[in-house]
Amino acid sequence: MTEIARTVRIGSSHGLHARPAKMFAQAAKEAGIPVTVAKGAGAPVNAASILGVIALGAEQGDYVTLTADGENAEQVLDTLSELLTTDHDAA
Repeated sequence: MTEIARTVRIGSSHGLHARPAKMFAQAAKEAGIPVTVAKGAGAPVNAASILGVIALGAEQGDYVTLTADGENAEQVLDTLSELLTTDHDAA
Protein backbone atom coordinates (compact mmCIF):
# COMPACT_ATOMS: atom_id res chain seq x y z
CA MET A 1 0.00 0.00 0.00
CA THR A 2 1.16 3.48 -0.68
CA GLU A 3 1.28 6.35 1.70
CA ILE A 4 -0.62 9.40 0.49
CA ALA A 5 0.07 12.94 1.66
CA ARG A 6 -1.95 16.10 1.20
CA THR A 7 -1.31 19.66 2.35
CA VAL A 8 -4.31 21.81 3.29
CA ARG A 9 -4.91 25.22 4.82
CA ILE A 10 -6.70 25.58 8.18
CA GLY A 11 -10.08 27.25 7.63
CA SER A 12 -11.45 27.75 11.16
CA SER A 13 -11.09 31.40 12.15
CA HIS A 14 -9.82 30.41 15.61
CA GLY A 15 -7.55 27.67 14.29
CA LEU A 16 -7.50 24.04 15.32
CA HIS A 17 -8.79 24.56 18.88
CA ALA A 18 -10.85 22.12 20.97
CA ARG A 19 -14.06 21.76 18.93
CA PRO A 20 -12.62 21.45 15.40
CA ALA A 21 -9.68 19.42 16.76
CA LYS A 22 -12.11 17.00 18.42
CA MET A 23 -14.16 16.64 15.21
CA PHE A 24 -10.98 16.07 13.20
CA ALA A 25 -9.43 13.58 15.65
CA GLN A 26 -12.71 11.64 15.88
CA ALA A 27 -12.96 11.38 12.09
CA ALA A 28 -9.31 10.28 11.89
CA LYS A 29 -9.94 7.63 14.54
CA GLU A 30 -13.02 6.33 12.71
CA ALA A 31 -11.03 6.07 9.46
CA GLY A 32 -9.49 2.85 10.72
CA ILE A 33 -6.11 3.50 9.07
CA PRO A 34 -3.01 5.30 10.37
CA VAL A 35 -3.25 9.05 9.74
CA THR A 36 -0.75 11.70 10.83
CA VAL A 37 -0.84 15.48 10.65
CA ALA A 38 2.11 17.87 10.74
CA LYS A 39 2.36 21.67 10.75
CA GLY A 40 5.12 23.11 8.59
CA ALA A 41 8.40 21.28 9.14
CA GLY A 42 7.26 20.03 12.55
CA ALA A 43 7.10 16.39 13.55
CA PRO A 44 3.91 14.57 12.54
CA VAL A 45 1.44 13.60 15.25
CA ASN A 46 -1.25 10.93 15.34
CA ALA A 47 -4.31 12.61 13.78
CA ALA A 48 -6.60 10.53 16.03
CA SER A 49 -5.06 12.13 19.16
CA ILE A 50 -7.02 15.25 20.12
CA LEU A 51 -4.16 16.39 22.40
CA GLY A 52 -1.61 15.87 19.64
CA VAL A 53 -3.76 17.83 17.18
CA ILE A 54 -4.29 20.74 19.59
CA ALA A 55 -0.57 20.72 20.46
CA LEU A 56 0.24 21.54 16.82
CA GLY A 57 -1.02 25.05 17.52
CA ALA A 58 -2.39 25.38 13.99
CA GLU A 59 -4.01 28.77 13.38
CA GLN A 60 -6.28 29.93 10.57
CA GLY A 61 -4.29 30.11 7.34
CA ASP A 62 -1.57 27.72 8.53
CA TYR A 63 -0.75 24.80 6.27
CA VAL A 64 -0.76 21.27 7.62
CA THR A 65 0.20 18.05 5.88
CA LEU A 66 -1.96 14.97 6.31
CA THR A 67 -0.55 11.53 5.63
CA ALA A 68 -2.61 8.36 5.44
CA ASP A 69 -1.51 4.81 4.78
CA GLY A 70 -3.91 2.02 3.95
CA GLU A 71 -7.05 1.07 2.15
CA ASN A 72 -9.27 4.03 1.19
CA ALA A 73 -6.48 6.50 2.12
CA GLU A 74 -7.61 8.85 -0.68
CA GLN A 75 -11.21 9.01 0.62
CA VAL A 76 -10.01 9.39 4.21
CA LEU A 77 -7.86 12.37 3.22
CA ASP A 78 -10.79 13.87 1.28
CA THR A 79 -12.97 13.75 4.41
CA LEU A 80 -10.28 15.01 6.78
CA SER A 81 -9.19 17.78 4.40
CA GLU A 82 -12.76 19.05 4.20
CA LEU A 83 -12.96 19.18 8.01
CA LEU A 84 -9.74 21.22 8.19
CA THR A 85 -10.58 23.69 5.41
CA THR A 86 -14.11 24.42 6.73
CA ASP A 87 -14.54 27.35 9.11
CA HIS A 88 -16.23 25.67 12.08
CA ASP A 89 -16.23 29.00 13.92
CA ALA A 90 -18.50 30.78 11.43
CA ALA A 91 -21.80 31.81 12.98
